[in-house]
Amino acid sequence: MANNPFIIAEIGINHNGSIKICKKLINIAKRSGCDAVKFQKRNIDLVYSKEQLDTPRESPWGKTTRAQKEGLEFDYNDYKKINSYCRKLNIKWFASAWDIESIKFLKKFNLKYNKIASPMLIDKKFLNEVAKQGKYTFISTGMSYLKDIGNAVKIFKKNKCKFELMHCVSTYPMKDKDANLNVIKTLKKKFKCKVGYSGHENGIAISVAAANMGATSIERHITLDRTMYGSDQSASIEEKGLTDMINQIKKIKIALGDGIKKFSKEEKIVAKKLRSHIKI
Repeated sequence: MANNPFIIAEIGINHNGSIKICKKLINIAKRSGCDAVKFQKRNIDLVYSKEQLDTPRESPWGKTTRAQKEGLEFDYNDYKKINSYCRKLNIKWFASAWDIESIKFLKKFNLKYNKIASPMLIDKKFLNEVAKQGKYTFISTGMSYLKDIGNAVKIFKKNKCKFELMHCVSTYPMKDKDANLNVIKTLKKKFKCKVGYSGHENGIAISVAAANMGATSIERHITLDRTMYGSDQSASIEEKGLTDMINQIKKIKIALGDGIKKFSKEEKIVAKKLRSHIKI
């Protein structure tokens, strides 16, 4: 995480319950130069009420919200395949848990990182369970006030758990006018910690700008095709967008330089030609 930001490809639920699609997305992340892929893990009976789960909802898996949510959840054997595949490709993976049972589930895989999804930021009991593990944790800050973020920071500091905040706006897709990237500076100044960016916008310009404002991590949802079924697909980027984003981030980082004004050897050769008529 030194000069270039840590790039996280958020697969989330864009795999649509298919290990085949999931592996294709992991391949995209690896080819594009991402540092890690991330998933989401839920116990749907803990995260959603019975009333929510019983509501009508058309999906490839059935006609209720329960059928849809169950269709999008990977089980232990699925995650064993993901774990094995990521090891084979030498790319890190981790997941954002949405309940305490899912925290316990993910512990089985001895992952290097944890992730707090924006909805979970205000759940102090949940935050304590994650922080007690002592794993480096990315904390998304969508749908929150500075007070909420401050409470989370206190919990992680109390548990001596290293963390990184991530500026985030929880709309899908986010409108450009809502990005408010200067919040990255606000969070850095107030909490004296690393601050990344988790984006849900169309395109890559805002994420590239965030990286070059000093964001230490960039997380973007990825997809095979933005027109696929799923609530996150339209706020995701396809392989070309992901590759372009990473290349542009690296290119601009190089171009920014060290700020020291120099008269290079290459310029001196040009100067000799272009200034030959000047008598000093």
